[in-house]
Amino acid sequence: MVSASNSSDYSAKSIKVLEGLEPVRKRPAMYIGSTSIDGVYHCLSEIVDNGIDEALAGFAHQILIVLGKDGYITVIDDGRGIPVDKVAKYNVSALELVMTKLHAGGKFDGKTYKVSGGLHGVGASVVNALSDHLIAEVKRDGKVYRQEYKKGAPLYPLKQVKESTLGITYASGTAISFLPDKSIFKQGFDLEFKGVQKKIKDRAYLIPSVFFTIHDKRVDKMFGYYFDGGILSLLRDLNKNKRSLHEPLYFKGQVDNIELEVALQYNDGVSENVMSFVNVINTKEGGTHLTGFKTSLTRSVNAYAKKEGIVKEGGSLGGDDTREGLTAVVYIKMSSSELQFEGQTKTKLGNPEIQGIVQQELNRFFDKVFEENPRTAREIIGKVLLAQKARLAAKAAKDAVLRKGALDGASLPGKLADCQEKDPSKSEIFIVEGDSAGGSAKQGRDRRFQAILPLRGKILNSEKAYLDKVLNFKEIKDLVIALGMGISDSIDYSKLRYHKIVIMTDADVDGEHIRTLILTFFFRHLKEVIEKGHLYIAQPPLYKITMGKQQHYVYSEDEKKELLKKFLPNDELKVDLQRYKGLGEMNPDQLYNTTMDPQTRIMKQIKIEDAEEADQIFSVLMGDQVPPRRKFIQSHAQYAELDI
Repeated sequence: MVSASNSSDYSAKSIKVLEGLEPVRKRPAMYIGSTSIDGVYHCLSEIVDNGIDEALAGFAHQILIVLGKDGYITVIDDGRGIPVDKVAKYNVSALELVMTKLHAGGKFDGKTYKVSGGLHGVGASVVNALSDHLIAEVKRDGKVYRQEYKKGAPLYPLKQVKESTLGITYASGTAISFLPDKSIFKQGFDLEFKGVQKKIKDRAYLIPSVFFTIHDKRVDKMFGYYFDGGILSLLRDLNKNKRSLHEPLYFKGQVDNIELEVALQYNDGVSENVMSFVNVINTKEGGTHLTGFKTSLTRSVNAYAKKEGIVKEGGSLGGDDTREGLTAVVYIKMSSSELQFEGQTKTKLGNPEIQGIVQQELNRFFDKVFEENPRTAREIIGKVLLAQKARLAAKAAKDAVLRKGALDGASLPGKLADCQEKDPSKSEIFIVEGDSAGGSAKQGRDRRFQAILPLRGKILNSEKAYLDKVLNFKEIKDLVIALGMGISDSIDYSKLRYHKIVIMTDADVDGEHIRTLILTFFFRHLKEVIEKGHLYIAQPPLYKITMGKQQHYVYSEDEKKELLKKFLPNDELKVDLQRYKGLGEMNPDQLYNTTMDPQTRIMKQIKIEDAEEADQIFSVLMGDQVPPRRKFIQSHAQYAELDI
């Protein structure tokens, strides 16, 4: 295991200063990525990660997060407590130095924390700078110390107090309570419980045997996480709604001061889901550790397949083929002083030596696993061969589509009513359910910038369909040609012909099903469209309410109730209530005015805030596993609105 210094070594001498704090309030986005609500989550993560650093060093076992009614966010850990003795050079306490100087902390000497989530060291000082008010309490050697700050500046020198007011009940520990500055976070800083859960749950998987508790005092709700299985628990969670092909494969090893953990398992799906971490940082953009893993897996699968005569000499299985249906977690722990990330947000590991270390260790591991578990090896090779066969068929189908779908407009689908505008940023396309609604939309649209593509019936469920089958489905093929950006490995995002893609279906059960099928296609095959914010859902009205000469369109049951409640008690007008079951029931003017006019319409933008959760939801709703879907429906039945 990676070693760490003991409590007696952790003193003011461990604290190193790189530069002052002044730039933070001037350019906060440089330090936390954004001043939206995402920036507040980042601040929470920075404080939580300080407690996690103590856990990684073996000193903390409990971390509590409290969301207060007054807007304060509090994090308490039972670690050693930030040092409180004076730093001679600066004549202030180590705590004050950590809280008021940028890049001051115990991570820079390379001794206090052998493993740490922080490299850039923004941590507590940046959170302090961006807080209207912050309280820091430390308990060490049976004594409690306290200091408060206003917009990063101390309100008084560090002082000893009788007891902790923030709630340190442990023998030692640190508590930080901060109120984000509303002049910085102008969009608000009210964290969602679910968002906090997600951040804490991810960390809990990586720090086994540490108990995380979230207490939301706003609604008096508590939730805890404790995983003793580490990344194996995470792997099982990621794969829980899929049909696995074998038992999880797990590797743990160490080279010098670098620890490597890998867990992987194939399922019968067609999607790849590989997560990578460095210390407690989710490296969403991957990096050298992930490259090493992928290279080793491809090499080892090919080596075994050739050794067994499954693949002839000269032939090979591609990297994409070896990762189809793969769920994996790659986790590196290493000295914080040696970490190299690409960019301030720490989402891509840059250490070049890590790739070779991962490859070398995993080559030996995979070779041994395949030799000792031939049944598992055959399952994996069989899956990869199927993926290769499907890829070749998909390439032929895709090439055929692209040959027929020249992007000059001459061979666009005949049923597409294109717009006159050629600038994609000013163009939008409505994917409309049925010819009837398509006819109304074509007549009612603003043909200058609005295109209409009608779909006939329900499209193919592409959740587990290979690309050749997807592209052989005419409605999907027409959609791919209309969008113009290609698909699979030939995607050219710059050729996307519309920067607003709007799904417009009937407000009934069939319409919602068709909408889900379209969303599944985009999520599994054109995810970049969603990630770049180009996919929307139109919101047609549910009712037209006529009261005398007044007409009102309402978009929800609650809105209908409020409108009727507002008007009915005050007069005896005759009320005519018309429920729109389908878009085709509206004439072209009504459809445009209520659903398509940029001045009056309501649209929902589709975002992927949690890719792992989205992956699981699509697997549950659109996959072939009935029990998880039944459980999902039963647990969410109370939220359903029946339209009988």
